[in-house]
Amino acid sequence: MKVLLPLLAALFVSAAPLRAASEPTVFAPDAPVYVVPIRGQIEGALLYVIRRGLAEAEQANAAAVVLVMDTPGGTLAAASDIVASIQAAKLPVYTFVEKQAFSAGAIIALATKGIYMAPGAVIGDALPILMSPLGNVQEMSEGLEEKAVSAVAALVRAAAQRAGHDPELAEKMVRRELEYRIGDEIISPAGRLLTLTAAEAARPGKDGKPLLSAGTAADLPAVLEQLSLARHPVVEMQITATEKIARLIAAAAPILMIIGFLGIYIEIKTPGFGLPGILGAACLALFFWGHHIAGLAGMEDLLIFAVGIVLILVEIFLIPGFGFAGIFGIALVLVSLVGAMVRIVPGSGFGLPAWADLQLPIFKTGIALVGIGAGALILGRFLPRSRLFGRLALSTATAAAEGYTASPDTTGRIGQVGVTLNPLHPAGAARFGDERLDVVTSGEFIDAGTPVRIVEAHGNRIVVQKA
Repeated sequence: MKVLLPLLAALFVSAAPLRAASEPTVFAPDAPVYVVPIRGQIEGALLYVIRRGLAEAEQANAAAVVLVMDTPGGTLAAASDIVASIQAAKLPVYTFVEKQAFSAGAIIALATKGIYMAPGAVIGDALPILMSPLGNVQEMSEGLEEKAVSAVAALVRAAAQRAGHDPELAEKMVRRELEYRIGDEIISPAGRLLTLTAAEAARPGKDGKPLLSAGTAADLPAVLEQLSLARHPVVEMQITATEKIARLIAAAAPILMIIGFLGIYIEIKTPGFGLPGILGAACLALFFWGHHIAGLAGMEDLLIFAVGIVLILVEIFLIPGFGFAGIFGIALVLVSLVGAMVRIVPGSGFGLPAWADLQLPIFKTGIALVGIGAGALILGRFLPRSRLFGRLALSTATAAAEGYTASPDTTGRIGQVGVTLNPLHPAGAARFGDERLDVVTSGEFIDAGTPVRIVEAHGNRIVVQKA
C-alpha cells in the first residue's frame, strides 16, 4: 500500500558531498557485517526494525550493513524515514536485491552506498500512487499527480546523488515521460517507467561504471566477497516475534478498535463484568501496545486515551445530560487513537504532524467508527433477545436459603407509562405516577419530559422506550 506524501522531498535535499559506491573503505579485521532483512510490504512498523538494526550495528562498530531486499514496495512515508535513517548512519550501508525491489524498495536501495543484485532480480518502478487502506487504487487529479510525482522525483534524485548513483536514472523510475539514453542508445524510452534486471543494471553506464548495480551475486556470501568483507563475521538481525506481532497489529488497527469498543459497549449493556469487557479492554490494550512496539506510539497516547475514557464515564454516570466532559472525552479518545498510528521521526521534536502523516490514521479511525456504530445498532437491537445475553456476564448463582436477598420482583411494572425527568443517555430517571425510578434505554437517547413505557424489568434494572 502506497501513500501520497507531497512534501517529503524537501526533507532530503542536501548539499553533502557525494559518496561514490566504489571508494575504498578500511575496516577493522574483526568488525562484523550486519545483515538486515527487508522482505514483504514496507510500512511504518518496519521502520522500527531498520532503526534497531542500524543502531545495533553502530554500537558493535560494524564494518557495514547489508539490506537484503525482496519487496513489492510499500508506503512512501516509511520509505522516506528509512532513507533518512540510512543517510544519518555512521557506517556504510549496501543493498542486496534477492528478487525484487519495486517502488519504496527501489527508493531505499538508491539511498545506499552500493546495490548488488541476484541473477534474475529486478529493481525500479517508483511511481507514486494513491491507495486506500482497503487496497484500492485511487485516481488522482492531474495537478495532484504532478505534485506527488515532482516530490518523489526530487526525493529519489537527492537520495541517488548523495549515494553516488545517477540521479537521472533514478528519476526515470518515477517519471515515465522522460527518456533515458546513453549516447545514441535509448535505455528506456519516454512513456515507460524504468525497471532494470540484474544484467541491465550491471551494464556500463554514462561514465563507464555500472549503470546501477555494483555487481551480480548469487547469494549474500558472494556479495560480501565482492565487498572484500568475506572474512568478517556476519550478524544476521532477527526480527523478533514481538516485532512481527506489532506489524500485524499496525495493519489490523481498525479491527482491534471495533472489537475493543463493541466489547465495552456490550459490557455496559449487561450486568456485572464479564467476557465482553475483558475482550474489549484486551483489544484496546493490544492496539496501543502494538503501536508502541512498532515505534509509532508513545505513552502519552495511552494517557490521553485513559483521560478521555474517564471523562466519558463521568459524563454518563455522574453528570446529568451530555455536555463538555463527554464531548471533550470523546475528542481525547479520537486524538489518542489517531496519534497512536502517526509515525514518530527521531529528532523531529514536538509539534503537529503534517497532514500527509495524518491521512491514513484518520482514515483507519473513520473505518473503525463506522464499524463501531453499525455494530452497536445491531447489538442494541438483537442482543437483549438472544440466548447469548445471559451467558456474557461472569456471575454466581445465589439463593435466599443461603442468606442472600434477591432483587425485588419488578416484572409487574412492564407496560407502565411515565415521563423522563432528565435526558436518558442511555441511563437516567423517570417518574411513574408518584414514584421516581432509575431507568435505562436499549441504547437510544431520549430527551427529558418524554413519555416512556417500561418494556423490560429485571430486578432494579428497568428498561424503557418512547411511549
